[in-house]
Amino acid sequence: MLIKFWINESGATAIEYGLIAAVLSLAIIGGIGNVYDAIEYLFGEPTSALSTTLN
Repeated sequence: MLIKFWINESGATAIEYGLIAAVLSLAIIGGIGNVYDAIEYLFGEPTSALSTTLN
């Protein structure tokens, strides 16, 4: 019985998928801040290329 438990790897796949989802979530959350900063600069700063073009 202990050997069957040791050999069984069905739970390992679920854990691996959970870890992949967690890493992707952290990457997306970290990237959102950078995108927000870029958009804020693009539309907010008077010296940005978009602001200069629109004026």
